[in-house]
Amino acid sequence: MSNIVLITGASSGFGALTARALADSGHTVYAGMRETTGRNAPQVQAAADYSKDHSVDLRAVELDVNSQESADAAVKQLIDEHGRIDVLIHNAGHMVTGPTEAFTPDQLDQLFDINVLSTQRVNRAALPHLRKAGRGLVLWVSSSSVKGGTPPYLGPYFAAKAAMDSLAVTYAGELARWGVETSIVVPGSFTSGTNHFAHSGHPSDSAVEAEYETKYAGLMEQVSQKLAALAPEGAEASLVSDEIARIVALPEGKRPYRVHIDPADDGSAEVSEVADRIRREFLTRIDLDDLLSVHPAGA
Repeated sequence: MSNIVLITGASSGFGALTARALADSGHTVYAGMRETTGRNAPQVQAAADYSKDHSVDLRAVELDVNSQESADAAVKQLIDEHGRIDVLIHNAGHMVTGPTEAFTPDQLDQLFDINVLSTQRVNRAALPHLRKAGRGLVLWVSSSSVKGGTPPYLGPYFAAKAAMDSLAVTYAGELARWGVETSIVVPGSFTSGTNHFAHSGHPSDSAVEAEYETKYAGLMEQVSQKLAALAPEGAEASLVSDEIARIVALPEGKRPYRVHIDPADDGSAEVSEVADRIRREFLTRIDLDDLLSVHPAGA
């Protein structure tokens, strides 16, 4: 079945790769990105060129996840042009690196806005249409840092991804009786094929950052090198986009709740297995086990 897909943060990295993989699979894909007539104009053209060259349906759409008005407008465009939205993919995010103390509260506020509150804006725009249809998929791009090994100097980003993952878990149960599926895709560290590390933000308080450098000199370089060394040969970011395309292609009601793509194996899958088992057992104990799966309309 060809789906109408909206993916956030699709100008580069996992988002751009996923948009192309889904378009290649025959879906109509709206690649959400901000400043489509400004700094991302080249990415808009690249999407149009890819669509033409590969005879697929890949379209850029203006979507600033920090604006409810923009989220509403992007979803409205899909509804106006197709009458429905079938798949929503939460991919937009931003990474920061540096000693946690050196980030100001305002910086953390901005980071959570991009990584967490953005999903709520887009959900409020899109979910009424999915719930009305009684079907659909919300797919969240999480991070193995939520439950796996967590090196220093990535604390604010890890905290934001954990908050987003927690929202995804809660939404899974709250959307189940509407027939809307949830899948949580958990990438590990990919040091090539994305621009997370290259474009990461840095703390504003340079004085505190300098103090930490006296005890943790070169720590981020060490972490980056070790993460790269842990990844086996061939661990490309396309592993994530290919897995997302596989999940979207599965029959309704058969999509997995959580999937890990973690070549470095930081332990997240093992911890998640326990956490997800506890979730299943607890919901069963309180007679809400029907929330563990969905029943698509007409089933």
